[in-house]
Amino acid sequence: MSDCKLNKSFSQVSVDRLIRGVYPLTNRAPGFKIIHPLLALDRLVYYIHLMNRHPEHDTREHLLATGETLCLALGFTGMGLSELLRTAEVPKGSFYHYFRSKEAFGVAMLERYYQRYNQHFSEQLNVPQGHHAERLLDWYQNALSEFKACGHLTHCLGLKLSAEVCDLSEDMRAALDKGAAKFMVILTDTLEKVRQENRISFDGETAVLAQILYVLWLGAGLQAKLSRNPAALENALAHIKSILVVPVN
Repeated sequence: MSDCKLNKSFSQVSVDRLIRGVYPLTNRAPGFKIIHPLLALDRLVYYIHLMNRHPEHDTREHLLATGETLCLALGFTGMGLSELLRTAEVPKGSFYHYFRSKEAFGVAMLERYYQRYNQHFSEQLNVPQGHHAERLLDWYQNALSEFKACGHLTHCLGLKLSAEVCDLSEDMRAALDKGAAKFMVILTDTLEKVRQENRISFDGETAVLAQILYVLWLGAGLQAKLSRNPAALENALAHIKSILVVPVN
């Protein structure tokens, strides 16, 4: 205990009361149960260790990262709150400190996911090597190779949860829609750059084409997931190439 530094929010009297497990009778809530001193001490050590290991921001981030991993494997409804807390090694009280409900947690998890996913997508499309059309096709090709290697599109939480939660939670549906919209903005911007490079030609507005490519790949990903076969993704990529790899005359 001598090496542990208590968070400033813990007053000495609160620590003393927690260790004793006894509050003054005037402060006891109805149904208050006296905690065994050793159990209270054990809880105190756990919370101090938790604060040292995961500061406030890190604890929230740790919960969201753990939740994303579990949702990718089990789905949102299949991920029980108790399983999340057990896997993350975080007490229930800490969960409700950051999220008012499991639904609010789901919204935050999707916002975090799309922020990272869209940033990664944008960075891949703006590396200095090659042209924008090549980078875009490489992104699709890498996703296809990933499916062939793993049997699924790893880290694709949007695909995993789109059909599951759109009717379950309006707030989560809105988070999915907002994240997908930002993805299509990045895709639209890339298609504009592809056109400006004057290396390939395609018809129509870039925003419309971006939506078509997004929906095509999303549907192909879902079909590949259902069939456990990459054929749908292969066909989608072949169609995308027929759109984007037409040399300018």
